[in-house]
Amino acid sequence: MKRAFAASCLFAVMTLWCQGALADEYEDTIKLFKNAGESAAFFDKSYGYAVFPTVGKGGLGVGAAHGKGRVYEKGRYVGDATLNQLSVGFQAGGQAYSQIVFFQDKRAFDEFTRGEYEFGADVGAVAITAGASARAGTSGAGAGASGGKKDATTVGKYHKGMAVFTIVKGGAMYEASVAGQKFKYTPLKTKHAEADPGADTSR
Repeated sequence: MKRAFAASCLFAVMTLWCQGALADEYEDTIKLFKNAGESAAFFDKSYGYAVFPTVGKGGLGVGAAHGKGRVYEKGRYVGDATLNQLSVGFQAGGQAYSQIVFFQDKRAFDEFTRGEYEFGADVGAVAITAGASARAGTSGAGAGASGGKKDATTVGKYHKGMAVFTIVKGGAMYEASVAGQKFKYTPLKTKHAEADPGADTSR
């Protein structure tokens, strides 16, 4: 009996710790983008944003990327999103970066959160990378780069109501293409209903 109680207590503590670590991961990533000169101003002028703490990318010949994120509307966490990307071309080695997508207005927010959404070939990202050159780390329309994470003036602009920024992890990244990224959005109330099928969702 004591062992069962101890095990249940340990499970509860580990669950709370994991939830806290996950929350900190998102908070730390948001803080990083708020401290970056390129993306800081967008927090004040956007309707909402989606943040992905870690987007993993790698492969040779065919590159795939995947990440999990959270979506915020007027600063409030309203749902989760998954990111998937399959790109054909030369991509040697693995890459990992953080990404944020700002929504200029409610129209752009609604378009992204309608369930599934895909970036077109004309969508580019502003790469916030330490030691990036004017040519390295960027791809697509309206792309740009800075010399550091906290020492640049705001660059970038909305494209079809959205602005995308990335921060590389562990060194320079020479390919930050976001074209073809596919997103799947799940609102929080839907997740809660799935977790408890008997819950009353009529209210």
